[in-house]
Amino acid sequence: MGPKELELIAQSGYRRFPPRLPEQPIFYPVLDEEYATRIARGWNVKASGSGFVTRFAVDGAFVDQFPVHQVGGRMCRELWVPAEQLETFNDHIVGVIEITARFGEEA
Repeated sequence: MGPKELELIAQSGYRRFPPRLPEQPIFYPVLDEEYATRIARGWNVKASGSGFVTRFAVDGAFVDQFPVHQVGGRMCRELWVPAEQLETFNDHIVGVIEITARFGEEA
C-alpha cells in the first residue's frame, strides 16, 4: 500500500482498512509476502514515492467465504473482498495490522 492508505490505517489504531475509493470496487489482500513486496516496491513506490507491506490475521471461518484468486504466477494469490463487505471484513481482523517492510521515500 501507499502512504495515504497507511496513514488511514494508523488513524484506526492499525485495526481497520479504509473504505475503498469509487474506482476500487474490490479490496484485494494478497496471500504471499513476496507478491506483496513486489507490489509495494514496483507499483506503490512509483505511484506515490513509498510502499508498505503489511501482515494481519482474519478469523478463518469468516474469511473462508472469499475465494482465493490466482492472478499470475504461483505466488500471485489474493482474496477478492467486495468493497461493500470491507467493514465486516475489518470487524473480523484479529489483532493489529503490522507493517513488515517499507520501501521508497518514507522507508
